[in-house]
Amino acid sequence: MLWIPITLAAAALQTARNAFQRSLTGALSPLGATYTRFLFGFPFAALYAAFVLALSDAPLPEPPAAFLGWVALGGVAQILGTACLLLLFQLRNFGTGIAFSKSEILQVALFGMLALGDRVSTLAALAIGVATLGLLLLARGPAGLSVGASLVGRPMWLGLGTGGAFAIAAVSFRAASLSLHEASFVAAAALTLAATTCLQSLLMTLYLRVREPGQIGTVVRAWRLSLLPGLSGAAASACWFSAMTLESAAYVRMLGLVEVLFGFGVSVVSLRERPSGRELLGTALLVVAILALLWERAG
Repeated sequence: MLWIPITLAAAALQTARNAFQRSLTGALSPLGATYTRFLFGFPFAALYAAFVLALSDAPLPEPPAAFLGWVALGGVAQILGTACLLLLFQLRNFGTGIAFSKSEILQVALFGMLALGDRVSTLAALAIGVATLGLLLLARGPAGLSVGASLVGRPMWLGLGTGGAFAIAAVSFRAASLSLHEASFVAAAALTLAATTCLQSLLMTLYLRVREPGQIGTVVRAWRLSLLPGLSGAAASACWFSAMTLESAAYVRMLGLVEVLFGFGVSVVSLRERPSGRELLGTALLVVAILALLWERAG
């Protein structure tokens, strides 16, 4: 059951990372702000991996070819998912796309079953369905667009692409960690994180060099603002990877939906926003689904 507190810590750290990263959007382009997550996260991830291995009595594991393949697939999928999400935010009618992006937890369960043979119980499958419905109710676009608007078209495909890419990334990171059989779950997760963020930093450096050549210099000059997003992002990823090494990615991502509840609580308590009836129902469904999952795993 150790994966449960680790996942809760990951969700809290990711909420903090998102808050820190939002402060960069004025100084950097959307991709530049995303780049800080990898560029400034990698040094912390590398130091964490070195620290974990230094404390371990086991020899340094020799990564198999499968490890490198899963890291590459997961790293690229995560970047593509972020790109789809950024494109989604540029659409005027992105409400439906955001709703479809919430299919991630359904797709995680499917990809985990196909790639790794992970299974979920009947109760967990029902909880995932209820949580997806709750997320659909919470998803909303500007100008009061309903979730049911534009059921086909670019928003739908971008939304499904976002959810699918993040689902593939989650399953790939779990597979990469599990391929390091001789390492502890902490060491396996730390090595996977360091390798992934290194690859992602290189890929995004090359991309920005070609497509946004001045952005890299802007990112480097904003290093003081970027350290906190990098540190919190690396810490969140370390927790996500550790949890997904211990438990199926579907269960981890499902429990990770508490991040949505954290954000909802901030908007209500700190920002004094009044939730609508639909938002209250969606939140209630999320709470019920998460409690059902915890009850099922505790049993």
